[in-house]
Amino acid sequence: MNDLYAELNLAEDSGILLTSPYNMQKFSGFSGGEGYVLITARGKYIMVDPRYTGAAGEEAYDEFSVHEFGANAPLSDMLKSFSEGLKVLAYEDDFTSVAEFTGLQKIMPDIEFKPMGKKINQARMIKTDAEIELIAKAEQIGVQAFDHVLGLIKPGVTESYIAAELEYFMKKSGAQKTSFDTIVLTGARCALPHGVPGENVIRSGDFVLMDFGCVYKGYCSDMTRTVAVGEPDPELKNIYDIVKTAQQTGLDAIRPGVSGKAADSAARAVIENAGYGKYFGHSLGHGVGLKIHELPNLSPKSDIILEPGMIVSCEPGIYIYCKGGVRIEDLVLVTKDGIRNLTNLSKDLIIL
Repeated sequence: MNDLYAELNLAEDSGILLTSPYNMQKFSGFSGGEGYVLITARGKYIMVDPRYTGAAGEEAYDEFSVHEFGANAPLSDMLKSFSEGLKVLAYEDDFTSVAEFTGLQKIMPDIEFKPMGKKINQARMIKTDAEIELIAKAEQIGVQAFDHVLGLIKPGVTESYIAAELEYFMKKSGAQKTSFDTIVLTGARCALPHGVPGENVIRSGDFVLMDFGCVYKGYCSDMTRTVAVGEPDPELKNIYDIVKTAQQTGLDAIRPGVSGKAADSAARAVIENAGYGKYFGHSLGHGVGLKIHELPNLSPKSDIILEPGMIVSCEPGIYIYCKGGVRIEDLVLVTKDGIRNLTNLSKDLIIL
């Protein structure tokens, strides 16, 4: 029986229906993004339309059978047949739309649908050795892209140009795509935590904030660096040092047995004690895997206890509107002794 049963504490008359692309890939091997995965004590099924039959057949784990639905083989008939004898069906309530849920209830009216999206997502928190190395590879592609653009950042160059160079380099290096919309900001715009790069020109004395990542064989990376072009404003340079200290404090706090809340608090205290607490408005970090933002979270509300095999970002920042901002982010693996830094790149301020 699939390990997911144990994670969800399900009985043998229960099944699991997966519809999100991340959980379908994690638990069945199929990465196509559209379809249905049903796991029962009797069998494990992947149901796809004709666009994905071949891909699902190539990618599916050995214990899964692939079934093509269409005009002559309705999905509803498959779901009824494969769910026969089930009393309870765990489903992803955080992903399933109301319309889709209503349709599923009509197809399987005698089954109790049990919302278990959070617990299913939690089952992805511990990465396998293979997953860890794919994420590490994705992160190193990002590190190489960062090294590449350092030679291109100078006065007169636009944010969008640097963003394009980051993305082009990562794709040339084997990435499938970016793991999120690339952020490149300069000057006062560095105070926008998720700002969109535009035609804003880098000027001497500016900070340039870059937050970017890629997807390699399905797995995401994430890193942020802030560099200076020429000698920066003294206050911003001081802010950089504060964020650097907070980031290292956060890294030191990330280890087995520590809660996400405690890790966040350790880094946040550095910024608060320096008088900039109100300028750090987001959480310290988040899990990264098949999805760029996944569990566990390192936030003031996170009671999740860190365990070996989890991969999280550590990314404190200070953002002062109309002045500028700094964020520094590494991606780290929780190990039995502490962490393995997958970014493994200096945080000393680079002045170009």
